[in-house]
Amino acid sequence: MQGQSQQQAYDRGITIFSPDGRLYQVEYAREAVKRGTASVGVRAEDGVVLAADKRARSPLMEPESIEKLHKADDHVGVASAGHVADARQLIDFARRQAQINQLRYGEPVGIETLTKNITDHIQQYTQVGGARPFGVALIVGGIEDGEPRLFETDPSGTPYEWQALSIGSDRNDLRDYLEAEYEEGISTDEAVGLALDTLAQSNDGELSPDGVGVATITVDDPEYAELPADEVEGILDERDLLATDEDAADDAKSDEE
Repeated sequence: MQGQSQQQAYDRGITIFSPDGRLYQVEYAREAVKRGTASVGVRAEDGVVLAADKRARSPLMEPESIEKLHKADDHVGVASAGHVADARQLIDFARRQAQINQLRYGEPVGIETLTKNITDHIQQYTQVGGARPFGVALIVGGIEDGEPRLFETDPSGTPYEWQALSIGSDRNDLRDYLEAEYEEGISTDEAVGLALDTLAQSNDGELSPDGVGVATITVDDPEYAELPADEVEGILDERDLLATDEDAADDAKSDEE
């Protein structure tokens, strides 16, 4: 009985390490991320691409109300996977940090600086009693000093920089696909195609324009811009990834955000 009660203490207490040095609540937060629909980030030679699976749980749901891609600043975009409410809190924090930097220093915040501010905030929730970790991972991408940068935030509060990555469901399979298909020096247009090809791997090779979001930030025009649905539809059709109406309806019934 004593062993079981100790195990429960490690399991439930965010401030208690297990004998093998693990924080179970942080690991549970990572599991929450894995249950979220996938998001993908790709760094190109001349920009950054963010793409997110935003399939609706019901045909009655407005696709625009599904929040997976966010503008943190003019030159910074964020994609999320995991608990949407947790993501919204971190996005609001990121936007405040970007504005504080602009007011304090008179210049746009650096992508690495912003990411580390976010992860410092996340890390505080891994060592304070009475709170829980954020059950969300973020992809933070943008242009810093004329260079594209792409970062991931983890529920532990650790930042990682990537050339291309995926978060959310089927993360390992999508990462394997990116490792096989990604090439350094690709253009932003090619990165958009790669991001959509990657998302399609967890959707039976098909995507619907309303069920996927794509955003780009380029070096020539460092402004966060989401691609309209008709443009996404054209790219999907060109790459033979466009789902039929029947397939999209079936996906909406079977998938959860």
